[in-house]
Amino acid sequence: MEILLLTDIVIILGLAVIVLLLFHFLRLPAIVGFLLTGIIAGPHGFGFVGAVHEVEVLAEVGVILLLFTIGIEFSFQRLLEIKKQVIIGGSFQVFFTILSSYAIATRLGFPTREAIFIGFLISLSSTAIVLRLIQQRAEVDAPHGRAGLGILLFQDVIIVPMIIVTPLLAGNNPAGMEGEFIFFLAEGLGIIALILMAAKWFIPWLLYQVARTGSKELFLLCVVSICLVIAWLTSSVGLSLALGAFIAGIIISESEYNHQALFNILPFRDVFTSFFFVSIGMLLDTSFLVANLVVIFLVSVGVLLLKSAVSVGASILLGLPLRSAILAGLSICQVGEFSFILSKVGLGHGLLSDNYQLFLSATVVTMAATPFIIGLAPRIADLAICLPLPGKLKAGLLPEPPKEMARKLKHHLVVIGYGFNGRNVAHAAKMTGIPYLIIEMLPDTVKSARKNGEPIFYGDANHEEILRHASIEDSTVVVIAINDPTSTRRITENVRKLAKKAHLIVRTRFLKEMETLYKLGADDVIPEEFETSVEIFARVLAKYLVPRDKIEELVVQLRADGYEKFRSHDRKSSSFSQLDLHLQEVEVTAMLIKEGSPLAGKSLAELELRKKHGVTILATRREEATITNLETEMTFEAGDILYMMGAPDRLAKIARLFSKTEDGDDAFL
Repeated sequence: MEILLLTDIVIILGLAVIVLLLFHFLRLPAIVGFLLTGIIAGPHGFGFVGAVHEVEVLAEVGVILLLFTIGIEFSFQRLLEIKKQVIIGGSFQVFFTILSSYAIATRLGFPTREAIFIGFLISLSSTAIVLRLIQQRAEVDAPHGRAGLGILLFQDVIIVPMIIVTPLLAGNNPAGMEGEFIFFLAEGLGIIALILMAAKWFIPWLLYQVARTGSKELFLLCVVSICLVIAWLTSSVGLSLALGAFIAGIIISESEYNHQALFNILPFRDVFTSFFFVSIGMLLDTSFLVANLVVIFLVSVGVLLLKSAVSVGASILLGLPLRSAILAGLSICQVGEFSFILSKVGLGHGLLSDNYQLFLSATVVTMAATPFIIGLAPRIADLAICLPLPGKLKAGLLPEPPKEMARKLKHHLVVIGYGFNGRNVAHAAKMTGIPYLIIEMLPDTVKSARKNGEPIFYGDANHEEILRHASIEDSTVVVIAINDPTSTRRITENVRKLAKKAHLIVRTRFLKEMETLYKLGADDVIPEEFETSVEIFARVLAKYLVPRDKIEELVVQLRADGYEKFRSHDRKSSSFSQLDLHLQEVEVTAMLIKEGSPLAGKSLAELELRKKHGVTILATRREEATITNLETEMTFEAGDILYMMGAPDRLAKIARLFSKTEDGDDAFL
């Protein structure tokens, strides 16, 4: 018996592979490829897919898993850190987008109620697309990434009141609306309280019990069940499934099982989110698009410009410099997937009947344009800050750093970025007495660090004025340790221009960034992925018992050669080719002398383990003390642990001597 859904899945996946392969060669974004796949396979394209509703269900699962993984990579602490972005930035963006859309729609002749509803639809952005793109660009922790995420989270919450208010806008069933809202609020608070209690007591206990079994299948089922149950609970009170999934991810992130949970979920997330983008493409009516191409283009451009302007304003209100505000604003300028849900509610109440296809077409166009807009955003931002705008706007609305802070310093260290790496560098400078100054773009981080006495000030190091405030021209060393690759390149260029004699150290995440950063003037570039491989390499050599000084020499050579050893498999190094792993057949092990062992009561000289058996005792542990300098007269006791080196077969042969005496053991000695 033919299963329609299975046939459609095969068609979608097969077509997606062909389209994405073509897009890879053309260097076009994969998300646009998925949208095109949906357009081709959907009912308005070639009609390859019949089970459209079932595909939409799979798409909903994709959004749930996407938000779940985002939540796992977050934590309650990090969520609290962006509460300002959620409350202030989100409310400003949503309210002023609705207000601006209403003003424009009424001017175009739309009735008041429909104009407000259009504002609702336009105010929501695509959480799925934006988060996927900024994750791929490693910008979730960048200031503009945090601002965008905060605003998106607010939108995911505000859609619920919008759904409740929509019937009232249509003039249907106004009675009892206040009571319905109060009931929703009470029910929502009750569910959230239940989830928080489960997060504190039940879920950690459950994960522990499941992890104890050692069953990978059971652990995966448990994690997925937690995600879906919490998403279902939030959905049951009118909140979005995606918000519930994000909360579930946050809960998992607080446990010690978060990394394994994320590893298990990622393959499922990638597959199901693909169905989400395909399902969006299926909604587009290509005949309507072709017939109204100019109108759809103008509406789409208008929406993008309007949302960009309002979102940039919200980001500036949060204290971000102009460049970061533009990056944040352009990332959330599209219309989102939750607008489709809201549009169906409005369509049922007669608020969008004449313009539904126009809304769908413009929404899909803005979604498809998003990857290109985010890719061009750094260039647009760089052009904007070259305009003759007020310096206060370019640098951010927070107070400038006290000038005396930097004037006192010369030959100092400047640390740009106060994340994990920046904190470590500053801590090391403090411990060694090196004068230093920190530049950071996150207002909350600056505020808390100042309370701890750190010499830190708020500013966007992309601007030369901010660098001058740090007396960059008088510095000896500058360390750039931020998460935004585009800003890293620009700051590197500016620092080298202003501080020609300073030693510039740049941290980046990927090897591919190294060559560009060196060309821009960096003296040292430290890529995280390479440093990880160096550490692995050193530990591998240590396991083969290569001398420590030899390992250090090889590691130094790797770095001195500019990491060419990992870039080219053909190039050979004299040090590597001459490395003789002559101890690869030698093993180091520890054995416990048990009661009744023939070794107990005998001295090192009496045992003659090296002479008789080719085994060397390196050290002994007795109670809490480790003895490395062994005397030949030292007598071993039951309970001693001997650390020995020798060939594996010889160590195995003498292992029985450590147990209770058996016939022949004394003769063996």
